[in-house]
Amino acid sequence: MAKDEIVWGILGTSKINDKVVVPMHHAPKCRVKAIASRSAQKAQAAAAKYGLAHAYDSYEALLADPEIDAVYIPLPNHLHVEWAIKSVEAGKHVLCEKPIGLDAQQAERLIAARDKSGRYIQEAFMVRTHPQWLKVRALIEEGAIGELRAVAGGFTYYNTNAHDIRNHSELGGGGLLDIGCYPITTSRLILGREPKRVVTLMERDPSFEVDRLGSVLMDFDGVQASFFYSTQVFPYQRMQFHGTTGRIEVEIPFNAPNDRPTRLLVSKQGEADRWLELPVCDQYGVAAAVFAEAILSGTPQAIPLEDARANMRVIDAVFRSARSGAWESIA
Repeated sequence: MAKDEIVWGILGTSKINDKVVVPMHHAPKCRVKAIASRSAQKAQAAAAKYGLAHAYDSYEALLADPEIDAVYIPLPNHLHVEWAIKSVEAGKHVLCEKPIGLDAQQAERLIAARDKSGRYIQEAFMVRTHPQWLKVRALIEEGAIGELRAVAGGFTYYNTNAHDIRNHSELGGGGLLDIGCYPITTSRLILGREPKRVVTLMERDPSFEVDRLGSVLMDFDGVQASFFYSTQVFPYQRMQFHGTTGRIEVEIPFNAPNDRPTRLLVSKQGEADRWLELPVCDQYGVAAAVFAEAILSGTPQAIPLEDARANMRVIDAVFRSARSGAWESIA
């Protein structure tokens, strides 16, 4: 009999689980069975918190559970590749928090592991399957704002906690890998192609040595996409798409709410501005459901690893430009 659901396990007790686990458990064709930690006490506390049936005191023990089909990996950035590979070697599909790795070379390792194992590995960019972003793409493709010429965005928060893993360079911390990656992936999604080159201005925290502020310009061969990000600025997020006859503004592009509609501001030449509302949904549940459906049906993933590799190539170029002070081509 064909399977009608994907049974999930969670590798790690990261804080982001508070946003992800319950929506994943209630997503169509999904059931979260277990969570693992290197601490039995933490695993048991998390299982109780989320209402899960099992807690494992090691990641290996969870991967040995034959009922679990797929794992979600919310571990620190520097552990993503290691545990994604171990997971597919154990026969599990993988939905891994962004960034999928620390650079494009690590993404190549994951592609090799995927091809060898026959299991899916996907970067958990939940924005990529959110209805508001699918609507933005559809509006632009149908010419709602004429010819797209420029993209502008920003994503910031304030965090100077020395104990936060995002402020530890050796753990893959820093603003670009944490939040700067979002304007990159959404610009690529909407344009449907890759930038040719990038130029960057970046500032690092003198104590943490992670990038805390950056401004990036991406050349999409006819469309200019710019954004800024910061981990030490008052919280803000917005994305704007400017065309020859109008513009679209995404009000809450990345941390989309799960308790009220998301909104797009559409401004068109000769018309009054209007807000388009998208129905309430939980983007983490949507992402899990879409991934589960691909596994069950054997159809292509919404975000294949090749796309994750392409995003990492842009990120790599941004870091190179920060060092060189010049335009850098996308390798």
